[in-house]
Amino acid sequence: MSKLKELLKELCPNGVEYKKIGEIATISRGGNFQKKDYVEKGVPCIHYGQIYTKYNLFVDKTLNYISEEKAKKQKFAVKNDIIMAVTSENVDDVCKCIVWLGEENVAVSGHTAIIHHNIDPKYFVYYLHSSMFYKQKLKLAHGTKVIEVTPDKLTEVQLPVPPLEVQREIVHILDNFTFLSAELTAELTARKKQYEYYRNLLLTKDIKIKKASLRDIAKSYCSGGTPLKSHTEYYENGNIPWLRTQEVIFNEISRTECFITEEGLKNSSAKWISANCIIIAISGASAGRCAINKIPLTTNQHCLNIEIDETKALYKYVYYCICNQYNELQSRKEGTRGDLNINRILDLIIPVPSLEVQERLVKVLDNFENICSDLKIGLPAEIEARKKQYEFYRDKLLTFVETGNIIFTEHRTQNTEHRTQNTEHICLN
Repeated sequence: MSKLKELLKELCPNGVEYKKIGEIATISRGGNFQKKDYVEKGVPCIHYGQIYTKYNLFVDKTLNYISEEKAKKQKFAVKNDIIMAVTSENVDDVCKCIVWLGEENVAVSGHTAIIHHNIDPKYFVYYLHSSMFYKQKLKLAHGTKVIEVTPDKLTEVQLPVPPLEVQREIVHILDNFTFLSAELTAELTARKKQYEYYRNLLLTKDIKIKKASLRDIAKSYCSGGTPLKSHTEYYENGNIPWLRTQEVIFNEISRTECFITEEGLKNSSAKWISANCIIIAISGASAGRCAINKIPLTTNQHCLNIEIDETKALYKYVYYCICNQYNELQSRKEGTRGDLNINRILDLIIPVPSLEVQERLVKVLDNFENICSDLKIGLPAEIEARKKQYEFYRDKLLTFVETGNIIFTEHRTQNTEHRTQNTEHICLN
């Protein structure tokens, strides 16, 4: 019998009690500092936006600081508190959270909930990333452009609260999964750096190769357009693929998230572009990223779309060259938004060997790219499989027979027994 099963049998033979967050925790809102308030040294702080992008589940050191003077008017999380982002642009990200494990109190920005509780902090944060919590979150989230879950609503969320020994054993099992995934991710990161090194070497090694600007090898180029959002008829039941800047992420695009109608196309500067164009994001945080469209589509006005003259260069070769010069494009950004001027992009110089050499380079770089990115082979496939396995067992481990419901759930528990034993064998042996 596994240690977890022994603990469950000994400590909660009649099931596990489910409680509302309001019964085990107090919830307060974060403070009001902004990114512009960061200083080189000072009081550790966490901005809500970093919860989506910078931190993993468990955090004991911060990336940024605010001054002691600014900190006097802030709200703080203490060790073991959960810090949750309660606003987002989408439902998936709202309520993303971390647990603060640092010894020093940490200042927390606005748009957050600070959850001070009396259960194992890792167990709590694992549950708050489970599918069970996600289903409850959907009922609490509101808004359209900005999705929000108000902190007072979180008090009604229910979760199983087994004895502390059971919580810690579940954390032990899930930590092993997390550790294995982190090892694979670190290996993949190293492979990507290796790939970027060799890509740069292959595309720059021969200084004698003739060079040309993107303008010189372009057959045509244009930006896109955005139909007026106030005219719903430009979007409802649309069948014209319409690409937004955030979808340009060094990728090949075979479908878009949004569509517009013929009316939307006619009444905006959006225009059809043919397949196999190079698309470069020119505005905001996305500026400098590029993609290839594998289908004809339209784009918003924040994309530069370049059709390559394939008598001069192969579009896939040009794509790799632009990826390789991402840092150069970043250095050309202008203004407070960090936009790219179209002419400065078109002036970008790349090496242009013969078409035969370009074709050979593309084949080599495609192989590198597949090794680092293809979800069907190699490390990416292993990471994706581990991620799904982890999510499956996390939800199983955090699902309990509720007190008073033994008769109705015994069969389900027996059915999951074998799977639980398997995951413990994977993680503990």
